[in-house]
Amino acid sequence: MTAHPIAETVASLMPRAKAELAELVAFQSVADEAVAPRSECEAAANWVADALRAEDFQDVALLDTPDGSQSVYGVLPGPAGAPTVLLYAHYDVQPQLDPSAWISPAFELTERDGRWYGRGAADCKGGFIMHLLALRALKANGGVPVTVKVIVEGSEEQGTGGLERYAEAHPELLTADAIVIGDTGNFRLGLPTVTATLRGMTMIRVQIDTLEGNLHSGMFGGAAPDALAALIRVLDTLRAEDGSTVIDGLPADAVWEGLQYPEEDFRKDARVLDGVGLPGNGTVADRIWARPAVTVVGIDCHPVAGATPSIPRTARAQISLRVPPGQDAAEATELLFAHIEKRVPWNARVSFEQIGQGQPFSADVTSPAYTSMAEAMKLAYPGQEMQASGMGGSIPLCNTLAALYPEAEILLIGLSEPEAQIHAVNESVSPQELERLSIAEAHFLLNYARSKKN
Repeated sequence: MTAHPIAETVASLMPRAKAELAELVAFQSVADEAVAPRSECEAAANWVADALRAEDFQDVALLDTPDGSQSVYGVLPGPAGAPTVLLYAHYDVQPQLDPSAWISPAFELTERDGRWYGRGAADCKGGFIMHLLALRALKANGGVPVTVKVIVEGSEEQGTGGLERYAEAHPELLTADAIVIGDTGNFRLGLPTVTATLRGMTMIRVQIDTLEGNLHSGMFGGAAPDALAALIRVLDTLRAEDGSTVIDGLPADAVWEGLQYPEEDFRKDARVLDGVGLPGNGTVADRIWARPAVTVVGIDCHPVAGATPSIPRTARAQISLRVPPGQDAAEATELLFAHIEKRVPWNARVSFEQIGQGQPFSADVTSPAYTSMAEAMKLAYPGQEMQASGMGGSIPLCNTLAALYPEAEILLIGLSEPEAQIHAVNESVSPQELERLSIAEAHFLLNYARSKKN
């Protein structure tokens, strides 16, 4: 690690960062009241707001967005004539999933084998702590050279668009020369990476109904239409024999030209069981960054526990479709609806509900802001050159910001490298990665301020 004063300051602040991250992780801030009480998100939002006030941010506010969530906003004024940089993170998290599968409690930050474990540690409560560390290091070494706006979202994981709609209604709020989205991650632990593309997404629920009530499978099985069997048939049509996503009219043959993802590395990162093949064709990078991907994320029907020999009258599934750059998420949604409707067997009744949507995103990696970040990452990661990769996940806000502020330069960095296992059980963050990226962000702000003076 370089002995630059900023690096030394960040290193000295890491114990405080750990304590603060532990406080923030403790909030069960899932933006779904069916999973966690709303008070948990409200408490997390207030914690973030208090943290901004403690750093002398002005105009700190909890913004009530149209989806019922709260985003936290604040401004730290910089020198006269300095550029404005918007720093983004989100405090809402994914559900903990199976509590028994966590080695340590999901909402209790726990150090183990050199990593800090807890839901949101990397995605994306750690991203907010990263922003705080960078700003504190600058304040301790001559001051923050730009005007900083911070926006911390409260429903990113739900994809319900609250902050996007709020920003569209208040376009002056988030204006900036550069925007740092602290919600992606390095391609590999210790390899400094900016994210060049994001897949968009659409989330739908499909329900199939066949009977007025459940029926005895012995008396009626064989002739009575089974709603679950119909749903299974429909879901199976969304993948080809090799596992590729196939939706009528949706291209699925694009090629990723940049940084590649060796299959053996992917198998390790994804924790694929020995002997189990990878679905799809083309390179791994093609499949996860350049092509659509459908996933059945949930099914409602009779649970195995307490199951009886009866034919289900209804069955429901939740489907996630990731949409690559170059495709339109709204159009992809309509194609998905049409594909399913065409394949429902036995003239069963089908209904749809859309519960989330976001467009894919491509960044301009040739912009001056990226040059400033590349130089900053060299200091934070000695001997390493910044890489640009894709990311299969979605951050719908990026396209909203790009449309509202077409002149703004948008960079995507973050703590979600493969070992972080975001969205899975035992999510964790590398404290070394938190430290390095905080150093990189601090140097980026210095570099960017200088670049705007030239």
